[in-house]
Amino acid sequence: MLSWDITKLKGPAKWSYFHLYVILDIFSRYVVGWLIAERECSELAKQLIEDTAQRQNIAPGTLSLHADRGSSMRSKPVASLLVDLEITRSHSRPYTSDDNPYSEAQFKTLKYRPDFPERFGSIEDARAHCQTFFAWYNNEHRHGGIAYMMPRSVHHGLAQDLITTRQASLDVAFAKHPNRFKGQRPVTAKLPTAAWINPPPEKKVDAQTSNDTTPIAQ
Repeated sequence: MLSWDITKLKGPAKWSYFHLYVILDIFSRYVVGWLIAERECSELAKQLIEDTAQRQNIAPGTLSLHADRGSSMRSKPVASLLVDLEITRSHSRPYTSDDNPYSEAQFKTLKYRPDFPERFGSIEDARAHCQTFFAWYNNEHRHGGIAYMMPRSVHHGLAQDLITTRQASLDVAFAKHPNRFKGQRPVTAKLPTAAWINPPPEKKVDAQTSNDTTPIAQ
């Protein structure tokens, strides 16, 4: 499942904003598409979704796309595109502000970084900043919700080999210095088996005990 949302970035003057559109994979946390525009527009959202689906080689009938209930998210151009691409549409529940937690958490990570400016001097400045941020986020950031793996590693199927390597390193350290671990073999964190938004009833207990549905920056 993918999730998408739009957030505002402050422009050079009071009450001026740029709009950041982001699509990410909720399991790997990998950002698969983004753009910055001077306005919120359903046609821009449609183009981003279409380009992302093509770039990611998403086969018809294999994907769900979640969003909140904003005007662009519920617009006719976006709805028609999703029908054409055979992408299942999912929306947050009415009057439920935290029903898009993965996108909200990703925006929080962006805006709470030490180098995030109070304002951007131009749309070019905003694009340059986000270009650097998303390269770091996808390829270097070790995300707490995915066993401190980088989103790129999980998205491209490399995580299990890395977990095996981590465990081997821990086993060597434990064999050499068991007292450092109080005699207990250390075990590396595991990847979650699933990621949910609005899980079905039989999954709610598991989801409520997982960090995956908590809208915090990681």
